[in-house]
Amino acid sequence: MNKTLVLVVEDDAPVRNLITTTLKAHDYRFLKAENGENAILGTASHNPDVILLDLGLPDIDGVEVIKRIRTWSNVPIIIISARSEDCDKIEALDAGADDYLTKPFSVEELLARLRVTERRLAYMQNGQVTGAVFTNGALKIDYAAGCAYMQEKELHLTPIEYKLLCLLSKNIGKVLTHTYITQQIWGHSWENDVASLRVFMATLRKKLEKESGTVQYIQTHIGVGYRMMKVE
Repeated sequence: MNKTLVLVVEDDAPVRNLITTTLKAHDYRFLKAENGENAILGTASHNPDVILLDLGLPDIDGVEVIKRIRTWSNVPIIIISARSEDCDKIEALDAGADDYLTKPFSVEELLARLRVTERRLAYMQNGQVTGAVFTNGALKIDYAAGCAYMQEKELHLTPIEYKLLCLLSKNIGKVLTHTYITQQIWGHSWENDVASLRVFMATLRKKLEKESGTVQYIQTHIGVGYRMMKVE
């Protein structure tokens, strides 16, 4: 039986019932909250493994809920919202959300997003990200030595490429927005920084794929950012 505890934050009863029925059918444990205050209280009281969060709540905007939860918790937060503009996705992801699902959605896609989140949690809990050496498929990063390898062959990376690779690896499975990445790499986020980021990410991807035999390690989320994929 799946022991993952999911907090469902949704004020629309039919949508909430669809989600909870789906979770129950697939052996997830779940809690329900109909507004932002109850979501924050439920997170603090029950420590869920994953939060499914609507942005359009009746009392507090979902982005504010994310920000408040992020002051003390790193629980994965998957947004489920009718807001489909890139600016809405970027705002939520920059605030600390881990993934974004747009309404209307299929239950199959929702379950797939949950499985991805569970795999990332398991991977991080195994200590493979926080240790001195990170491994993902044929990719290995020795954080202490400041070196990266693909199929045991050292990658010749520029300092910026190496910093980008480390940042993505330490957030494996999570979409990192352009703003977040540029702030982490350059300390600020200006328009020309995003243009530079695209160039650096393209060269980094070419080096990874050249040595790995075209395996995709970095996924582009157009208009939003980038994510390192888990490779078996």
